[in-house]
Amino acid sequence: MMLALTSCEEVPAFGAEADGVTAAMLEAAGSDEANWIMHGRTYSEQRYSPLSRIDTGNVGELGLAWFADMDTARGQEATPLVIDGKLYLTTAWSKVKAFDAASGAPLWEYDPQVPGETGVKVCCDVVNRGLASWGNSLFLGTLDGRLVSLDRDTGEVEWETVTVDQSMAYSITGAPRVIDGKVLIGNGGAEFGVRGYIAAYDAADGSELWRFYTVPDGTEGEDAPAHLKAAADTWNLEVLRGSDAIGGGGTVWDSMAYDPELDLLYFGVGNGSPWNRAYRSPGADGTGEGDNLYLSSIVAVRPDTGEYVWHYQTTPGETWDYTATQHIILADMEIDGEERQVLMQAPKNGFFYVLDRATGEFISAEEYIPQNWAEGIDENGRPIFNPQTRIDVTGEAALVMPGPLGGHNWHPMAYHPGEGLVYIPAFEAATVYDPEDDWKPDRARGFNVGFNLGAGDLPPDLGIRREVYGTVKGKLMAWDPVAQEARWEVEFPGPWNGGLLATGGGLVFQGNSGSEFAAYDAADGEKLWSFAAQTGIVAPPITYAVDGEQYIAVLAGWGGAYAISADGHLVNDQGPVRNVSRLLVFKLGADGELPAERELVSLPLDPPPSRSDAQTIALGKVKYARYCAVCHAPAAVGSTVLPDLRRSGTLGNARSWMAVVHDGILKDNGMASFSQSLSREEMEAIRAYVIQRANEDKALETEQIARR
Repeated sequence: MMLALTSCEEVPAFGAEADGVTAAMLEAAGSDEANWIMHGRTYSEQRYSPLSRIDTGNVGELGLAWFADMDTARGQEATPLVIDGKLYLTTAWSKVKAFDAASGAPLWEYDPQVPGETGVKVCCDVVNRGLASWGNSLFLGTLDGRLVSLDRDTGEVEWETVTVDQSMAYSITGAPRVIDGKVLIGNGGAEFGVRGYIAAYDAADGSELWRFYTVPDGTEGEDAPAHLKAAADTWNLEVLRGSDAIGGGGTVWDSMAYDPELDLLYFGVGNGSPWNRAYRSPGADGTGEGDNLYLSSIVAVRPDTGEYVWHYQTTPGETWDYTATQHIILADMEIDGEERQVLMQAPKNGFFYVLDRATGEFISAEEYIPQNWAEGIDENGRPIFNPQTRIDVTGEAALVMPGPLGGHNWHPMAYHPGEGLVYIPAFEAATVYDPEDDWKPDRARGFNVGFNLGAGDLPPDLGIRREVYGTVKGKLMAWDPVAQEARWEVEFPGPWNGGLLATGGGLVFQGNSGSEFAAYDAADGEKLWSFAAQTGIVAPPITYAVDGEQYIAVLAGWGGAYAISADGHLVNDQGPVRNVSRLLVFKLGADGELPAERELVSLPLDPPPSRSDAQTIALGKVKYARYCAVCHAPAAVGSTVLPDLRRSGTLGNARSWMAVVHDGILKDNGMASFSQSLSREEMEAIRAYVIQRANEDKALETEQIARR
């Protein structure tokens, strides 16, 4: 059944008479049908609304009520908040906008002026996932690591505080949470070499109240917290405190949930830095060693103090970027004849976990997608590793399922208490992990993962590329957490499909990479309605009511890790997926229309001749994979979100290329200088590699045109 936090009679009223959002309101959010006042709607993060005016019988009458174009053509991942008939959202580059929730009239907007060069500090697009509310304030984490308090009525800044060392590659993309006047926020940056933590700040003035580090730094003394002393035994401390140490990782970049009755805050911890444990925590023989707490773990703490209570590690000694920062859901349900207070998560590693949320006791885990890194989970909840895919031990390349994007990424799940189902935006995609020889960290720029990121590049053969992309599947899964099996599935032609919403009308809403927003029957997965959104949707929808009218809203806009790293023309078989960033709002009987869809025009490939020698091109390939592929796609194939370097006007002019890559003349657009990490010779080698790749693909284009 649904996790009940309070009765309907106890729900405080919103409005001018109320003193803004209070602790009682947040605890009672499940009974407040009209508003959506926190990230997952409730502290349990179920993303279920009892609103039922829109149901399986009339959802076909749903139409576009209004829309609002965003001013950032990058990935859109935010969950809007709705309070007293006003809708608040964040967009890419950490901007904030407010609208009248019924009419769409703009009310105010705020731009934190994040420096463009911050874009090179993030792994997965310049996204933001949302706001938190308390009193008459809204709270925002900015991409460059600030926590900002805004007046909810005007958007004016009340205070801001820097939460990270901005000289390092820290970032914030996740939404804050508020518990009794404390604003909780983590950070990202594990791929770039930072030490993760979550911290609490006073909502009144932004002062830091406590900080919980997720990995030791190798120098823990007698005064160190007990949880870090315990973790120290699971790491190679000489590496952690050595000259090449790069933080260990373990960033808390997304999921949180809270149980007011138990007074426990739960958060997910990310991957190691570097990914490859053989470099991060080597044993005496040079292979990876130790569980490396608290990487890839769910941790429970007291929100007042940050005191450790319990943890469960989903992937001990992780080496594949198997984060546990994916959505956490709390619910009460009967298991084996006993009512249990559970915590549920489908992290990247492909297993669905059910834990006792009071104690952290392992209850069950089963794979929700095919995987080959583990042979199963034992009775104690520990994985039985497949030695052939333990690449930090073998030192050999291996094809591993799932890859670093996971079987499920940040996209929120939803739980329908009436159906007893968790809805998972899952996908299947394997990756070649190839340990890099003699790897060294680079604190200035580029991915610090310890693997050759160019190992899995596809050959210049369009048929093979299409075949490989065709094996990558996206799924909407209805998962029974008690039986630990799928009740039903809907398969999509491409992955990276949107977050989910479940409603009392028996519906599940989701956007997808096919530029469609759709409603499904929560019981059997039948598609009941869809809307052509003109862009891929990765953000989760919400629902709310104004004057008794139910609305469905979703922020559309293709982006994020997969979108910027995949060939945008091969993501699915329905043509290129492009970014058209806008908020879409629906209600019954509405008949609004979007502007006519503009054709996506790609300039023909017209590179200069490839005249560099093989050695130079080989050097360029290695450097491109480490420093460029994360934004401009592996093998320089080009996405539809960021510039396709094969078509860059600087390719034919070495001086122009150096002005961008070395001098950083485009830093305000997100392309900072790489002069601290790459020599001019290496930069020129990268240009040679991109020219060679552009010529290979031009030949494919010419052949394709000739066949028409």
